[in-house]
Amino acid sequence: MNAPDTALVPADRAARQAEVVAALRRVLPAHALLWHAEDTTPYECDGLTAYRERPLVVALPETEAQVAEVLKACHRLQVPVVARGAGTGLSGGALPHAMGVTLSLAKFNRIVELDPLARTATVQCGVRNLAISEAAAPHGLYYAPDPSSQIACTIGGNVAENSGGVHCLKYGLTLHNVLRVRGFTAEGEAVTFGSTAPDAAGLDLLAVVVGSEGMLAVVTEVTVKLVPKPQLARCIMASFDDVRKAGDAVAAIIAAGIIPAGLEMMDKPMTAAVEDFVHAGYDLNAEAILLCESDGTPEEVAEEIDRMLSVLAGAGATRMEVSRDEAQRLKFWSGRKNAFPASGRISPDYMCMDSTIPRKRLADILLAIAEMETKYGLKCCNVFHAGDGNLHPLILFDANDPDQLHRCELFGADILETSVRLGGTVTGEHGVGVEKLSSMCVQFSPAEREAMAALKRAFDPAGLLNPGKVIPTLQRCAEYGKMHVKKGLLPFPELERF
Repeated sequence: MNAPDTALVPADRAARQAEVVAALRRVLPAHALLWHAEDTTPYECDGLTAYRERPLVVALPETEAQVAEVLKACHRLQVPVVARGAGTGLSGGALPHAMGVTLSLAKFNRIVELDPLARTATVQCGVRNLAISEAAAPHGLYYAPDPSSQIACTIGGNVAENSGGVHCLKYGLTLHNVLRVRGFTAEGEAVTFGSTAPDAAGLDLLAVVVGSEGMLAVVTEVTVKLVPKPQLARCIMASFDDVRKAGDAVAAIIAAGIIPAGLEMMDKPMTAAVEDFVHAGYDLNAEAILLCESDGTPEEVAEEIDRMLSVLAGAGATRMEVSRDEAQRLKFWSGRKNAFPASGRISPDYMCMDSTIPRKRLADILLAIAEMETKYGLKCCNVFHAGDGNLHPLILFDANDPDQLHRCELFGADILETSVRLGGTVTGEHGVGVEKLSSMCVQFSPAEREAMAALKRAFDPAGLLNPGKVIPTLQRCAEYGKMHVKKGLLPFPELERF
């Protein structure tokens, strides 16, 4: 994990800034344009605060026509553009370009249409994730993907990162819940992906755009699916005296043909941090706990809860508690949803990693992370979307200490590379951004990375949208390969070529 690749910048930043401001003043009102340092500093990073950069200019358009004109002006001047939503991303995807425009879409916060009969909602990109469910609630509907940051994160950002949440195992990620995306290309041309009909004409490019981290198009409007609120939901809190037993229990539940509404795992350090924060009733003696939820009709829930209790008992659970009522169920989940802020209470800083491994290897990665804590001299709290193998280790460190930041970066890279070695990937739902740029060198060959770059060029030939992220250059991978052995990380044949 390193700062992004940066192109050569013009010697006279002030002159370039003046040129861009003059061009954008012709298409935006004065209040929608920021360029003084005190005004642009709040945009210098997203949720990954370890890396910061002030943008040349911040544009805050209020209409799609203004978005198009901003993009056309930037394309004419060959100015990089970084789209930004709420800034809650955790991989540096919204990190500004030093010589570019940050395109803030915060003012696109209107729910355009909610159709309870079609069970769809069309919303602007700046609408908060939770606001969709709040608007749909009177109709007995809700939007299923529920990232922990759903109170603040926007649907446009969810589309950029293909976000999930605690209920993604049963209901799917953003991709599975989006019907249509509308936006603009780097040249300012209007473009639509997907359709509200059962199928879209032409090539199905919706899946290409969802999760593309703002590199292919600027999203302004999204149509999502809504699902009926279940009649009942109950949650099991299961304790284990060994992390391997807990990991094996996850695999056993899926192997039994059960698809819980939610299946989450927390280790002992995370449980302690969360319990001190929200008092969710977690078992502080357990080495790991699982939260297993069932939803549906009362009959379906009763049958599935009984089946999960049987599997958990067979897997060695030392304690099992089923939520008595809705209040206790929400309390169980409040702990999981507050894992990140709880970690912030016990450490000056933390770096939240994000990788995915096969479910059967959950215990292996936890034990490996425990060894890394000793290797790098830093503590780590672990929380998992266990049902789909998505890890969120939170490495605790102090960013004011350069050595701790360096060790934290090495620790994070080690987790990602170990995930690949265990058969997984370097990312799950947080995206690559700048955080995992070097780790992409480990997982993907030069040919594979070139294929990604070719797709990027097909949408954005000039490379102006969110440049220097997601796809590492050959030079960057060569440099990373040379440094790899010195860092003491795991050997990978791919890096040995350099």
